[in-house]
Amino acid sequence: MSHPFETRPTSVPPALSGRPHTRTRLLPMGVAGAVALAAVGFGINSAVAAPSADAVIAEVYGGGGNSGSVLSNDFVELANAGQGSFDLSAYSVQYLPGAPTPASKWQATALTGSVAGGGRYLVQEAAGTGGTTALPTPDVTGAINMSGTTGTVALVSGTDPLTCVTAADCLADKRVKDLVGFGTALVREGSGPAAGASNTASVSRAASSADTDDNAADFTAGAPTPQNSGGTGGTPPTDPPTDPPTDPPTDPPGAVDAKIHDIQGDTRTSPLNGKAVKDVTGIVTGVRAYGSSQGFWVQDPKADDNPRTSEGVLVFTGSTAPTVKVGDSVSLSATVQEYYPGGQSSGIQSTTELTKAAVTVASSGNKLPAPVVLNDRGVPDAFVPSAGGGSIANLPLRPDAYGLDRYASLEGMNVQIGSSPVVGASDEYGEMWVTVKPEQNPTKRGGTLYTGYDEQNSGRLMVQSLIPTATQPFPVANVGDTLRGTTAGPLDYNQFAGTYTIAARTIGTVKSGGIKPEVTAKASGDQATVATYNVENLAPNNPQSKFTALAEGLVDNLRSPDVVALEEIQDNNGATDDGTVAADQTLTKLTDAIAKAGGPRYSWREIDPVNDKDGGEPGGNIRQAFLYNPARVGFTDIKGGDATTGITVTGSGGRTALSASPGRIAPNDPAWNNSRKPLAGQFTFRGKTLFVIANHFNSKGGDQALDSTFQPPVRSSEVQRNRQAILENDFVKQIEAKDSKAAVVVLGDLNDYQFSPAALGLTGNGKDLTDLVNELPVKERYSYVYEGNSQVLDHIMVSPRLAKNADYDVVHINAEFANQTSDHDPQIVRLKP
Repeated sequence: MSHPFETRPTSVPPALSGRPHTRTRLLPMGVAGAVALAAVGFGINSAVAAPSADAVIAEVYGGGGNSGSVLSNDFVELANAGQGSFDLSAYSVQYLPGAPTPASKWQATALTGSVAGGGRYLVQEAAGTGGTTALPTPDVTGAINMSGTTGTVALVSGTDPLTCVTAADCLADKRVKDLVGFGTALVREGSGPAAGASNTASVSRAASSADTDDNAADFTAGAPTPQNSGGTGGTPPTDPPTDPPTDPPTDPPGAVDAKIHDIQGDTRTSPLNGKAVKDVTGIVTGVRAYGSSQGFWVQDPKADDNPRTSEGVLVFTGSTAPTVKVGDSVSLSATVQEYYPGGQSSGIQSTTELTKAAVTVASSGNKLPAPVVLNDRGVPDAFVPSAGGGSIANLPLRPDAYGLDRYASLEGMNVQIGSSPVVGASDEYGEMWVTVKPEQNPTKRGGTLYTGYDEQNSGRLMVQSLIPTATQPFPVANVGDTLRGTTAGPLDYNQFAGTYTIAARTIGTVKSGGIKPEVTAKASGDQATVATYNVENLAPNNPQSKFTALAEGLVDNLRSPDVVALEEIQDNNGATDDGTVAADQTLTKLTDAIAKAGGPRYSWREIDPVNDKDGGEPGGNIRQAFLYNPARVGFTDIKGGDATTGITVTGSGGRTALSASPGRIAPNDPAWNNSRKPLAGQFTFRGKTLFVIANHFNSKGGDQALDSTFQPPVRSSEVQRNRQAILENDFVKQIEAKDSKAAVVVLGDLNDYQFSPAALGLTGNGKDLTDLVNELPVKERYSYVYEGNSQVLDHIMVSPRLAKNADYDVVHINAEFANQTSDHDPQIVRLKP
């Protein structure tokens, strides 16, 4: 796994419009069980940093002002475990959502003053709309809106926001003095996050302020006890005495009359954000009545004449089940809120919603407002306006010019699609992707092709279901299938995935498009076959069925390649972070499965990395490895290769060789920090030398999403990949300078597109290497499907001598299918060295 697709905690299933702040993303009702992580580098963490002997995070509370809370504000309390005063003036407290996406941003509150030896220091953060008791006078005040149930808080040297979104990267950042993950946080110290945080419970360190760098062990849940540097506080708050209950007022004080289109406004944010509104009327068009992210959608059947303003809105009820039904005519008094998961600076678009709503049902069984039909004619080809890198949040919507603006102008409204092609397979989260623009960059097998940074494909929509799975299971669909009939419901903005979603009240049926897993062509005896395959965090504790499926794919679909470059081979105990780096058990289990499937008895070569230095799932120590069939090819073993020694090129002409084989290219260069180092090997085929370099470049973590509030989005991860590409291109040029006829294959998961600066830099703009994916017909150029976009992340590149007779194939066996062994498709090339 390597793309910045959405990250989900293993213990928290997903739901429509899931939000990290006191809301969790849930599977459709009736689907139980834990779900697998779906992004590289995001996983169960057992990494640790150096324990702190002085300033530490002592207590974290994110439930302030939430339903059931007494305190009105979130807070972070620091403690000083040392004897002397600790100066905080150069520090900040920072927050990251519990399930960060690559687009997630840390939010920071700068600190002032100091914390005395044995003392406490109170950082007040954002207030919610509830709560009855203020915090003790804080030592510093911030505005971070933390989750009540899951998140990560760090004490950081400096005030610049951290940029890491994985545990390994954050704990490797020397600016992090202390870090606490709570709830189901993916970024945390030790064996697990601190458990038990809620709207009414904080997580706090023992009174001794001892820090063992294991959040699960160091923190316990209990009533929040905020205490400032003056010693005020430190005991649980209680509700103040109340007068006998009286009938509540019909409307909040100062509430203004508003129609839904007044609330939505003509931009992405509400002009009434934060204000109380009353007499908001409409018909209920959809109800989500399960999980902790419940609510319902209301639409005013009397639309205005402004195409920019939506007539629908989400009414968020939290963990309280809505009491309304579809077809109810309701009147609402509520507070308008723009909900930003991860904060406004995260780049994730907000959702306009009503909270703390008082609902009056006037009648039931009403006809729903006619749905807006989304089709090719109704959605513009262009995707999103540009703001020169700035925010588009307050730009007037142009629904006739941009697809994203069209969807924003319909946020919360009843929409409908007819029979639509499936362009992203259904998954374990109850999601699939369709397109309402079938002629927009179609692939050969029925998907939608991502062809450039300005070709985002505006027709893509996610579909999820509001229907309980016990009543109607979510359909299983592959790319190329058709979701037939009518699918209709409110148009939601799914902030967890970062995309517009039909929250389907009714959902169509799937008609198979008939695609099958591909089988590559048979090679001739004088062709060497070289393949690449990202096997998605393969570890010995994975189910045997995964090893069997991988083996069958290699033997049956790839026809047992002579050489296979594998990516994401984990160490012998997978994600357990105990210093283990060897992967012989992983590779033995895979090669045994291949032999059992009828394939050759492969040998392998790899280099164990330095523990926790190559990125990926913390503790997993992923690396590249070569499998090779000794009956067909030879491997030239040359001593000297290890995790930290860079190799060089020796000799010249036909005697050109690597200084070590296997070996790593420039492993100590900063380009490879927390990233996989290239693995180079020297092979022979029919007496001729073949150099193979296996890659797994750094992930896209940290990039802003295609539909980010900031346009065009910043692709910050490119900087590291571009440097990686330049270093490796230099190495390839060294080989080719020694032998102009050298046979070189560069391959693997580059985590970037064929048109990207990294890919172009690695090939020397096509002079030094040929990127073979560009030799395929345009409609066949993809190896991975993300959010309905079929795209290239994996590559095979060859030197000029090999390019003339290269027979290249992307073998589609995974990415387009609901049943996947890996999220990547393998690739193979048949060569005549």
